Amino acid sequence: MSDKKKFKMIITLLSATAFLGSTIVGIYSMLAGSTRQQVEAASTTQTASIEQQLVEQEKGFERVLEREPENQFALQGLVDTRLKMEDFEGAIAPMEKLVELNPEQQEYQALLAAIEQQATNRNSVKSGSENK
Repeated sequence: MSDKKKFKMIITLLSATAFLGSTIVGIYSMLAGSTRQQVEAASTTQTASIEQQLVEQEKGFERVLEREPENQFALQGLVDTRLKMEDFEGAIAPMEKLVELNPEQQEYQALLAAIEQQATNRNSVKSGSENK
């Protein structure tokens, strides 16, 4: 085999290897990107689903409280749901009702104070960012 043919064969093999390598890298990148997008989409969907569940729970507890304003299970559920939604101001009224119904429960009074503090902190953060 002549030197010219050996040179062509080596160049052909290098070119084929480079082409094959770039194709594999491209396919891998495409699959990895697709997987990442699927994970991000699933995460977004899951977050939206959780928020929707919380909204539905809140509505359910509110409907019970329309019929039975002193239903402590519904009051506790509404407080818990609103805290999960980070609606501290919305959690104050049902928590006040629980304290009113159970004045001996120190835990309720402490929780009410903590919720009011969170609502105050959130309001001061909001008003501070609005002033900037």
